[in-house]
Amino acid sequence: MHPVHTPALASRSYSIAIAMIAVALWSIAPLLARMASASTPLQLTALTLLAGALATLPLSRKTRVTTMSPGWAVSIWVGVPLLILGAVSSYFIGMRLAPAAEAALITYTWPVLFVLLSQYSRFGKLRFQGLVGALIAFSGASLLLLPQALSGGFGGEMTGYAIALLSACCWALYSWFGQSAPVALTPLLPRLLLIACAIATGASVVLENNLTLPDGEALLAGIALGLGPYGIAMVAWDKALRLGHSNLVGSLAYGVPILAAALLVLAGMSVLDWRLPTAGLLVVVGCLKAGR
Repeated sequence: MHPVHTPALASRSYSIAIAMIAVALWSIAPLLARMASASTPLQLTALTLLAGALATLPLSRKTRVTTMSPGWAVSIWVGVPLLILGAVSSYFIGMRLAPAAEAALITYTWPVLFVLLSQYSRFGKLRFQGLVGALIAFSGASLLLLPQALSGGFGGEMTGYAIALLSACCWALYSWFGQSAPVALTPLLPRLLLIACAIATGASVVLENNLTLPDGEALLAGIALGLGPYGIAMVAWDKALRLGHSNLVGSLAYGVPILAAALLVLAGMSVLDWRLPTAGLLVVVGCLKAGR
């Protein structure tokens, strides 16, 4: 006899499957970013956001935007694109100034920051579990600063770590907006990405004096970043959260920094020592603790 699957179990299995697709795509983002290192950060940001907008364009056909207050309209159409721009560009800049695996790991502390922000906005205070989780996660991230601390000096790597943390803050705020906004952000994603792309293009022209597309491997990697991690993955993740158990699906995201670091090491783009897996484990444990 063939096993009988109830609709609830089928939906849950399907949501886990597509969530794992999102996790896999996010995990290759640091590797693709390193492959696109020949392009300037803002140039790569603009290309990535444009590809992401094209990948999510079919969503705009089904969008029905409800009436919003002027404050929420400004927050969504101005604030959210700026957060997307800040998250993506800070991620790319941080990985240029600091080792890629370590910068990626610091960026993926954003779930802890999101939990703390959600708790404070909902209850007006921070809960003990969230504070303990944040302490564990950031103790893991602090391990990455150990060599510089012991040598008595912080150079460009410290700046890269700080910018990677800025990326984490932007992702946490973006997630909070997605939770709190009166309309779903995912159907608006193509337009939000295009607005962010326009800002990134202007910034690239002014700050980098660059209005050309990268070529070769950098061009392909930038397009892949937009189509995968910042396109298909974001749509798949939203669908997984809506179809399945949000806590179960959400816990899968905590494996992203471990997988991302492992891919960089396997590709020969990062050096494995005891600090990286230990820091990754502490970040994952901290995220799980804060999210309980």
